[in-house]
Amino acid sequence: MTEVLAPAGSPECFEAAVRAGADAVYFGAGDFNARRNAKNFTEEDVRQCAAFARVRGVKTYLTLNTLIADVELSAALRTAELAAKAGVDALIVQDLGLIKLLRRHLPEMPLHASTQMSVHSPEALYPLKEMGFERVVVAREMDKSSLSELCAEAKSLGLEIEAFVHGALCMCLSGQCYLSSVLGGRSGNRGLCAQPCR
Repeated sequence: MTEVLAPAGSPECFEAAVRAGADAVYFGAGDFNARRNAKNFTEEDVRQCAAFARVRGVKTYLTLNTLIADVELSAALRTAELAAKAGVDALIVQDLGLIKLLRRHLPEMPLHASTQMSVHSPEALYPLKEMGFERVVVAREMDKSSLSELCAEAKSLGLEIEAFVHGALCMCLSGQCYLSSVLGGRSGNRGLCAQPCR
């Protein structure tokens, strides 16, 4: 099944994506998403947007896709619990420590492996399946042949595959670029990329 998934950096963008016909919308709340500089969503926004989408048959995915420091794990888990309570359909994550906590505290919450995990080979699917992921957002720089091979393996494992068809290529490194961090101390893996490549 093909799903048109749109990003939303604010509640206004969220509503526009839903009204424009997106099948699903992903968005961030708080400090644990790769778009921390966007307007993002308050707790009340998360509740309202999830309800707005649900009555219209649109799925919602909350991004918790940055690397999480040990001292931040409880706050990140609280954000995940808020999303689950609001009825968000899945969490998009990158951090392995957070994934373990989510499996323990929210075992029923669907997880999507973020593109920041740089999944580009069929072999990478096996541990992700074992960790409980339902969907893998593949590395953006994959060529068609490699993507086809990975998709075939994912199908045999019962995993969904998501691929970017539009958006930033992040220097063709799927979120692993360190240019912003080196030049200005603003890490893309902490949601603070200054986009110096542009």
